[in-house]
Order: sequence, then C-alpha cells, then structure tokens
Amino acid sequence: MAEIIQRDGTWAFDGTTVRITPGLHRSVPLFRQTYGEVAVPLEAVAGVAFEPERKRGRLRMRLREGADPLLHATGGRLPDPADPYRLIVDVDRAGVAEYVAEEIRHALLLDQIPKEPTKTYLLPGPPVPVSVRSSDGTVSFDGTQVRIDWADTSDRVKRATGPRIIDVGDLVQVEWLPNSGYEDGFMRFVTRETSFSKLPPEKDPYALDLWGSTRRDLLTALVATAVTARLPHPSTRGELAHGDERAHRPRLAAAAVPPSADHHDVLLRRLRELGELHRDGVLTDEEFAMTKAAVLRGF
Repeated sequence: MAEIIQRDGTWAFDGTTVRITPGLHRSVPLFRQTYGEVAVPLEAVAGVAFEPERKRGRLRMRLREGADPLLHATGGRLPDPADPYRLIVDVDRAGVAEYVAEEIRHALLLDQIPKEPTKTYLLPGPPVPVSVRSSDGTVSFDGTQVRIDWADTSDRVKRATGPRIIDVGDLVQVEWLPNSGYEDGFMRFVTRETSFSKLPPEKDPYALDLWGSTRRDLLTALVATAVTARLPHPSTRGELAHGDERAHRPRLAAAAVPPSADHHDVLLRRLRELGELHRDGVLTDEEFAMTKAAVLRGF
C-alpha cells in the first residue's frame, strides 16, 4: 500500500485502485467535500506526476480521455482547488508523494495500461438522487428525470413556464460553465428539440443561469456529472446519431393521452402570461416562440 495523508486529502494506492479522499479542513473546497471519495481504477489512469515547489508541491493525476464523466461534463473547467485529481503536498512530505507517484507509474507499466481514449466510462460519477440549490433555482436528478424548480429571483420567462422536467432519454448532452465570480456561468440541458436554441441562459427554460455564490453554484457540476454518466458515451454518439432510429420515433402513446382539466387550466394560464410578457416587450418574437414551444412540450 502506497499512501500519503495531507490536510488537502488522502491518496491510497493498493495496486489496482487509487482511492482519493478529500480532507476535512475548511480550506478544502465544498465541491470536493461533497463529491466525496473517488475510487479510480488503474485502467482509467493515463499518468501521474509530482510537481515540487518551494513551499508546497502538487500531486496530479491524468485520466484517460472518456474514462470519467466528471471530466467530460466539466470539460476541464473545474477550478484547480476543486479538482479531485490534484493534491497539495507539504514540502516535508515530498518524498512520500514521489513514492506514491512512482508506485502508480510502475503499476501502469507492469499492467500495460493503454493511453488511448476509453470506449466506456470507468468511473460511475456521483450517486443519485442528487439535488443542488443554485442562484437560479433547484435542480434535481433521480437517475431518470431532471427537474428544475425556479427561484423567486429567476427570470419571469422561466417562472412563467413552471417547473421543467426532462427525461434523460430526451437529452443529447449537458453544457456546463462555472460561475467564476467575474462572469456568470450556466448549466444547459440540451435536447434534440432545443439543440439549436439561441436563448441566453437567463431566459432559457432548459438552462440554469449561475450568477450567485461561486462556492454553491459549483455544486451544479454534481448534477451535470450524474446526468452525463447516464447518457451514451461520447465514443458512441456518432454511431447513435446515424444508427439509432428509435431516437427519432414520435411518442404517439404519450400524445394520445388527453391532458386533465387542471393541466389544461395551468397551460392556458401560462400561455396568457407569456402573451402578456410578449405584449409588454419583455420577450422578443423569437423568445416568445421558443418559450411557448417549451411550455407546450412540457404539457
């Protein structure tokens, strides 16, 4: 067993798995503490290195492309302190860090782990259900459906459409950009119907506009990762686009079920609200058409 314990966290390697446990110190970002322990199988590792500095060093692990839904969902945009594959090492533990890195590299060589992209995710992502309250609303995912409940501070366009519920089977991908504190971020759920939408995140009923606490908004990456882990692996999406005819079949069974009277009343009320926003100039013609279509799809 090769192990290093630091205030930032613990890395332990048993020959087949690197277990990365975040530290409990208040300096450890909320995202890493919430994401919890990550068990990285050796076959998911592309490389590991220790980077010494004058006062502190860093252990960094590179994963094979396509191995981890977290890295795919966040697209390398996680801030360094929130990256679970980075460990700050005190200068007096540099020797231990070098030893751990060397043990992992030696195992990679012995097991002849390829560096090519993987054909499937080798890490599971966060468990479900998962729910995060952000500056724009609360987003939840139970493994089959995404639900967004808008906050009182959300744009009137979004609140007018009501809660957004999206089946994971309707999703193409999740787009995620963190709130940097200087520029707003967003998380957008892209479906086949909305893939060409040009609505800004603050008005898009399929997107969360991340403009508040950077610390808490970063947790939306948990939902983005959990959803991404249940979408087709990126290596197969080209095949699915050409070969999966089921994805384009109309849902006749759902369309055949008439809405209840209550749903009909809610639908009419929301359409009236949208019409008022359009007449008042809050919504452009394009925004009105897009939001109306989203409301109708929701019912």
